[in-house]
Parts: sequence; C-alpha cells; structure tokens
Amino acid sequence: MSRRTSPVIPGFGLTLGYTLVYLSLLVLIPLGAMFVHAAQLTWEQFWAIVTAPRVLAALKLSFGVALAAALLNGVIGLLLAWVLVRYRFPGRKIIDAMIDLPFALPTAVAGIALTALYAPKGLIGSLAAEIGLKIAYTPLGITLALTFVTLPFVVRTLQPVLEDIPREVEEAAACLGAKPLQVFRHVLLPALLPAWLTGFALAFARGIGEYGSVIFIAGNMPMKTEILPLLIMVKLDQYDYTGATAIGVLMLVVSFVLLLLINLLQRRIETP
Repeated sequence: MSRRTSPVIPGFGLTLGYTLVYLSLLVLIPLGAMFVHAAQLTWEQFWAIVTAPRVLAALKLSFGVALAAALLNGVIGLLLAWVLVRYRFPGRKIIDAMIDLPFALPTAVAGIALTALYAPKGLIGSLAAEIGLKIAYTPLGITLALTFVTLPFVVRTLQPVLEDIPREVEEAAACLGAKPLQVFRHVLLPALLPAWLTGFALAFARGIGEYGSVIFIAGNMPMKTEILPLLIMVKLDQYDYTGATAIGVLMLVVSFVLLLLINLLQRRIETP
C-alpha cells in the first residue's frame, strides 16, 4: 500500500504561479518590451547605431574595466576570504562587516569619496601625480571604483566554501609531503574553483552595469572614459529613445553571452 507524501511547503501551484508572475513583471516583460521597441529599427539602422565609434569605444571600456575589476577581486577576494575564515585576530569582525559596506553605501556616495581621494588634488591622487600617475578620470580610476563596488560578491561567495573545507585535509596533504603550492593546487583549488567562478561572474555582471560609483571618477570623456550606461543616459537626455534601446539590447546580449559561457565553464568543472 503506497503512502501519499505531502510537500513540505503546501500550495505548489499557487507559489509557482506567483513566482512566474513576479518574475515576468520585474524581468521578462521589461526586457521583452526593450526588444520590441528595438525591433522598430531595421537591421541596417540597428547596426549603424551599435557600431558607431563612440558606442564601440564605450562598449570596449565598460567590458574591459569590468573584466579587470572582476579578475582583481578574484585575487583580493580570495585572500580576504581566506584570512577571515582561517585566522582569528583582533578586529576580525570589524573587517568582516566592512566587506558589506559597498552594499549599504549608496554608489554615488562611494563615487564622490573615491573621486575626492584619487583626484589630482586629492590625498592619494596628489601623491600619485608626483610620480606621473593619474588615477581619477582614467580607466584606472574606473577599475578602482568597480573593484570597490564588486568586492563583496567574491568574498561572500567563497567564504562558505572555505568554511566547509576541513583544515585536516590540508594537514593530511602536508603530512604526505605536499608543499603549500601543491596543497592549494590539488586540494583547495578544485573545491574553490566553482565558487570562484560564481563570484567572478557576479562581480563582472555588476561591473558592466554600474553607474553611480563610476560617473564621478570616470571624467566622462567621449572615446576615452565614457562608459556604456552613461552613453545610454546621454541618448535618453537627447530624447533618442530608439538609440538608447538599441545600445541597451546590445549590452544585454553581450552580457548574456559572456555569463552563459562562464556558467557553462562552471558546470563543466563541477561535472566529474
């Protein structure tokens, strides 16, 4: 005689319907409307807009600095997560709380603070100017702002994974004669790599669309330090809604393809 089991959370049909409606209203319908609006353009018109030199320069800059910031945070975030998980020291909880500061701090405030600090007349910017290094109003300054904003994604993704790896595994590998680099490569890296790719993808995706923390430190010079979200805002200010939509579609498609490739790579790594 079979016994019917009830689900832990009742009302599957209702909750599924609510989820689909909620997702459609917030994500699917707005994105679909953007594609519908862009469909008013012919292919020649759309191609002329997205291949304009100013758009291509902004596209290259936005994706380039987002990639650089995500890679930089991949290293810094791993080190921070390792220190917070593996060591106990005074002030650890304060540092752990400060990791989430970019989530709580308005991005515009972060951009103003970074600009004041790294501008040619700022505290650090003036010191850098003495050795001939300009930080603010350059791609370096944009990368710095994106690194600040996207750091929590990598740290918070890696922390739970590191906490689940017993220290005894590392000690056993060391007792068998493995050097620290071999322990990291053959014991820790296989377990950390999927989570690292997830944190990298989240940081990369956030960096591509970041606006508030970048707008002040970028300088917004066309063909040099103009990011793609700012170019969309410029199109909207000029009432060029079709051009803004075309650039938004381009940004969405490129982002989706890159994130899809990262997810496929992550799935391939997780599959034994």
